[in-house]
Amino acid sequence: MDNICVIGSGYVGLVTGTCFADLGNNVVTVDIDERKIEGLKNGEMPIYEPGLEELVERNVKAGRLRFTTSYEEGLKDAKFVFICVGTPSAVDGEADLKYVRASAQTIGEKMTHPLIVVNKSTVPVGTGDWTAEIIQSAQETPIDFSVVSCPEFLREGSAIPDFMNPDRNVFGSSNREAAEEVAKLYSPLGAEAVITDIRTSEMIKYASNAFLATRISFINEMSIICERLGADVTEVARGMGFDKRIGPHFLSAGVGYGGSCFPKDVKALANMALTHGMHPQLLNAVMEINDFQRKQIGLKIRELLDNNLEGKVIGLLGLAFKPNTDDIREAPALTVARTLMNQGAIVRAYDPVAMENVAKEMPSIELVEGPYEVAEGADVLVLMTEWNEFKNLNMDRIKGLLKTPILVDGRNIYDPDTMRERGFVYRGVGRGFNGEGVLATTGD
Repeated sequence: MDNICVIGSGYVGLVTGTCFADLGNNVVTVDIDERKIEGLKNGEMPIYEPGLEELVERNVKAGRLRFTTSYEEGLKDAKFVFICVGTPSAVDGEADLKYVRASAQTIGEKMTHPLIVVNKSTVPVGTGDWTAEIIQSAQETPIDFSVVSCPEFLREGSAIPDFMNPDRNVFGSSNREAAEEVAKLYSPLGAEAVITDIRTSEMIKYASNAFLATRISFINEMSIICERLGADVTEVARGMGFDKRIGPHFLSAGVGYGGSCFPKDVKALANMALTHGMHPQLLNAVMEINDFQRKQIGLKIRELLDNNLEGKVIGLLGLAFKPNTDDIREAPALTVARTLMNQGAIVRAYDPVAMENVAKEMPSIELVEGPYEVAEGADVLVLMTEWNEFKNLNMDRIKGLLKTPILVDGRNIYDPDTMRERGFVYRGVGRGFNGEGVLATTGD
């Protein structure tokens, strides 16, 4: 059992701290947001993540998990301090590190005994070096400490199983003994430990996310080609996935990636390359394809409505960037909604958990209580997020509620032939349909 302080009670910090507590450690989570900490003390979750509320409640009740706004309280008995603060995109795409700097500064000012400071936030290569410099310069009297990079690989919607059953854990430091100490902390999880230098560790996170984003943009570009040439991208991806060199993961064509990680991490890596005199051609292409994929949905809708969106009601099923989260950061649905509303459309939408966040971000979207309310009187119904509850809707009822039976499937969760047999005008993503009721051909 170890004493752990976690700085930040957002997505990464809350999941990390709670899971460490569930492994039997004593964890104090520190956040300067008094309202958030007060809410957590009262059992109110600042984010939606399956299983998290129950896990927090169990560990608070067991006395292993506490929340505070006081760095002194958090650092008092800690051996490990995890920095888990946000690193959003700044103006030019680089990571905004003001929260990391502030945390490092305060740790240096408040620490009273040796610590191992673990940077869990996604930070540019070289951040660990200046984090150590900030802590050292903030100390009134010198106290030993080490900085270890331990990037997170949690997927929203499955963060708890991802933490408890990781593919690997990465530890980087100029002090190998410190890195090995952090590796021991993670050893109950039984995963491969990759111990390396601090800059390589930081780069592993960016390279991993950029590669996954590249796979998504690749299959989305293939979907555009498939659509023009009469091929079905879902079958293309299935055929590719059997190749052991390729595999099936992250080959689902759709409306593009979103969320808090892929968009900002690809931008930040491209910015790092650019500021060091390189031209990140592939990364730029990945971002361009992702942006274009969102526009494709709007173009489909315009085409289906004879290029006139004025006063038309467009129903959106799903608003979160992916299922099982309430995160709407960089959500494709909101990009599409803005585009449609800018062209005169009325957007009506439903999401199982993200509507409170959407109401704050985009109050002009009409939010309703369920999928059938979305469909009622709509000119087009658009599937944007593949929540399970959308996969088995009563499609005959949906068809009867729609003003016109037009279905745009942005995640390819419905069978095109079945939908057309039921009387829908169906458009998927890369399903080999040229918009005129026949498969596209290359002949005359």
